[in-house]
Amino acid sequence: MSHKLKDISSVARRLGIRASEIEPNGRYKAKISLKILDRLKRKKDSRYILISAITPTALGEGKTVTTIGLSMALNRLKYKAACSLRQSSLGPLFGAKGGATGGGASQVLPQDEVNFHFTGDTHAVGTANNLLVSFLENSIFHGNKLRLDPGTLTLKRCLDISDRSLRHIRYFLKVDGQKREIEAGFEITAASEVMSLLTLSRDFGDMRNRLKNMSIARTAQKGLIKVKDLKADGMLAAVLKDAIKPNLVQTSENTPCFIHTGPFANVSVGSSSIIADRMALGLCDYVVTESGFGVDCGAEKFFDIKCRYSGFKPDACVLVCSLRGLKAQSNKFNIVPGKKIDPAIFKEDLEALSEGAANLKKQIQNVRTFGVPVIVCLNVFEKDTARELEFIVAKAIEFGASDCVESTAWADGSKGALELAKSVVRHTRQRGSDFRFLYKDEASLKDKIEAIAKQIYGASGVDYSAPASEGLDLFSKEGFAHLPICIAKTQFSLSHDESLKGAPSGFRLPIKDVMLCSGAGFVLAHASTMQTMPGLPIEPRGERVDVKATGEVTGLS
Repeated sequence: MSHKLKDISSVARRLGIRASEIEPNGRYKAKISLKILDRLKRKKDSRYILISAITPTALGEGKTVTTIGLSMALNRLKYKAACSLRQSSLGPLFGAKGGATGGGASQVLPQDEVNFHFTGDTHAVGTANNLLVSFLENSIFHGNKLRLDPGTLTLKRCLDISDRSLRHIRYFLKVDGQKREIEAGFEITAASEVMSLLTLSRDFGDMRNRLKNMSIARTAQKGLIKVKDLKADGMLAAVLKDAIKPNLVQTSENTPCFIHTGPFANVSVGSSSIIADRMALGLCDYVVTESGFGVDCGAEKFFDIKCRYSGFKPDACVLVCSLRGLKAQSNKFNIVPGKKIDPAIFKEDLEALSEGAANLKKQIQNVRTFGVPVIVCLNVFEKDTARELEFIVAKAIEFGASDCVESTAWADGSKGALELAKSVVRHTRQRGSDFRFLYKDEASLKDKIEAIAKQIYGASGVDYSAPASEGLDLFSKEGFAHLPICIAKTQFSLSHDESLKGAPSGFRLPIKDVMLCSGAGFVLAHASTMQTMPGLPIEPRGERVDVKATGEVTGLS
């Protein structure tokens, strides 16, 4: 499928970006200067649309395709629209998920450049993170003037590929003249606090302040050591000075697309940056953005963390689902990344669909908990039957959705998402959102965790390990009780256990450990044994990637 790209300066000009505010990186991608923020405020009548989904499977439910297709369809309706996406990670690109640029007639281009090294933001984040670890250990090696306790180092090294062998490492460090064994590990770059910090910064000054206040270790007397104590914040800001600028590319129909900061809402925030959304909302009538995985992972963090820091209120949530994704939420099918899929999932099966629809019901309820209206997008595939589609449309309305619309954006681009776009316009112009947070700032850290566990996941309660409970008490005493919570858990279930399908209830959520991310601005709580460094599946997607003699990269979609 060929697409005719426009010069990126033309795309920017049509969006309202001045020539002095664009920094081209080749013909088809560019950085947008932060000086544009001096003249932009959110347009009075702009609409902010979040794309989320049911609990995902390895098949993918079409969230990015819908984000891109909807933005293009809104432009087709003569509204000024753009999409705001998260940047791809090389881990899932070569692992289980593949590329993160959509596909078919609804994709972001140039696909290979966006999916691979793009403009170097992820490399800059990894460099900043690893420089900080190096400087921290160097301080200990050369006399340990800050009196750091090496056993309290919380910052991990990172890299942007999946490598399970690096999850846990041991090495020796000279401490007060003695060789001491250190237990540490790597995490994928998108899961690093530096990436979250970049996502949640409102401007360069805010980023610099967040860098200063990152907590990286403790003294023997349990006092916090921050980046500013190491005199490393200036160095990190210098490394990130270009990475903080959002990237502009275009869709397959030349709709503007901002791409900035990392994915992985199962272990991190998993949203595009606040700065990218600030720019888009100052330029457009409609901004369509997405959060990672299902409502319980990405949307909850988008609402409770990102919106808390941005001050932006979403006008609607488009909840993407597919018939095969809903059937996978029944106990009849078990989809494992890298393994052959049971072909029966593509055949008409109202019984499996009815069982799996419990997940759709719960995710609709989850969005409405935040006071945001829900429009269900039924992502249609070739083998879907009319009876099944009609069944889910009726169920979505019964479950509380404002509308349920079929979409063929993958096959038909903006034309396939026109009815969805019309529904979004109709429902966002008729009434506003009654957006509210799940919990208040002044609630205790444990009350915040339990609100998420009970109201969003469906748990009956929370069980804390001794270290997790002690950590939460310590963070509260040190003045961090006001921070929001980021829970790391599996994306394949509403619970912490991916074998529990549909809408499980009555389970206890185990919180094994907690981490203070004072720079990013949240407390990270790990449910069960969630890994921040993925592994590769049995048949990695990278086996399909190749390059033709013409230079065209294949196998990314």
